[in-house]
Amino acid sequence: MRRVTWVLSLLLSLSSRFVSAEEPASVAVPRLTEKESQHLANLKQVTSGLPRAGEGYYSPDGTSIIYQAYPIGYPFYQIYVQKLGEREPRLVSTGRGRTTCAYFSPDGKSLLFASSHTDPQIDVTELKAREEAAKGGRRRYQWDFDPHMDLYSVNFDGTGMKRITDTPGYDAEGSYSSDGKQIVFTSSRDGDPDIYIMDADGSNVRQITNQPGYDGGPFFSPDNKWVIFRSDRQKEHMLQLFMISVDGKTEVQLTNNLEHVNWCPYFHPSGKYFIWSGADYTTGRGTFHLFTMELNWDGGKPAPGKIEQITDSPAMDVLPVFRPDGKQLMWTSTRSADASSQLFTADWLRK
Repeated sequence: MRRVTWVLSLLLSLSSRFVSAEEPASVAVPRLTEKESQHLANLKQVTSGLPRAGEGYYSPDGTSIIYQAYPIGYPFYQIYVQKLGEREPRLVSTGRGRTTCAYFSPDGKSLLFASSHTDPQIDVTELKAREEAAKGGRRRYQWDFDPHMDLYSVNFDGTGMKRITDTPGYDAEGSYSSDGKQIVFTSSRDGDPDIYIMDADGSNVRQITNQPGYDGGPFFSPDNKWVIFRSDRQKEHMLQLFMISVDGKTEVQLTNNLEHVNWCPYFHPSGKYFIWSGADYTTGRGTFHLFTMELNWDGGKPAPGKIEQITDSPAMDVLPVFRPDGKQLMWTSTRSADASSQLFTADWLRK
């Protein structure tokens, strides 16, 4: 399989680095810019106390979040849940191995995430990571396609862990359909990272993309008829956005600027538009901002519509998601006081 680092390692090479809480940088206290205030209000930082945290998703009732964060003293991300308004997170992954891409089931009773804790060489893997960290300097955030990564579900209280995939190769980046019956995910089981859909119990797996390069970060549309995702099939590392019907028969390209990275798309619950993070369209390579794109539907097929820039902070803004009611936005940003990546929320002023 072609060796590709996870998308955020690319972002770091194009922009500023995520730094740990022990490495303060000169970033102003969080506030919204004049432009951002047209779209957002009531900005809040919702994670702290861990060196870095990000890629958060809401519970179905919007009262809790699930996310990945670096534990103090451990070299890989783990998965945490946290009630909004509270500061104390609760570990729900095993505490070992690499983890990523957590998500709530639509009924809120279980949690989905990817983990490599069954790696038979996990002790060696951890030792190498610790040795790398001990060499000093700032450790870059990067993610290789770990062949021991599989999808797991666990009850909200952290009990009853079940392994959903058990196929050689990377299985991760999973999320549920709105009815909870299906999971869409990225897998390298055929030697190249592509998009797959399966029933929620891991059965009935079917592949819906099959192009050279990386296809990943998939999410169902609110009506469960389409999947939105990112791909570098046109130019390595230069991610662009696509949608594909759940039967894999119809595909639409949404962005086509091969000098800029566009990634982490996420639907608004209305289905009328989506939000994503992209390189600054003015300066090119540099800070990543949030954008929205309206979708024009002609005969049931989406077409790219109006683009609007949402954030313009000097900080990096990535991985945006809407609360299930569409009235709040959460995203990962380095606009924290110490410039570490943390999760922020803000009221969303657009319908």
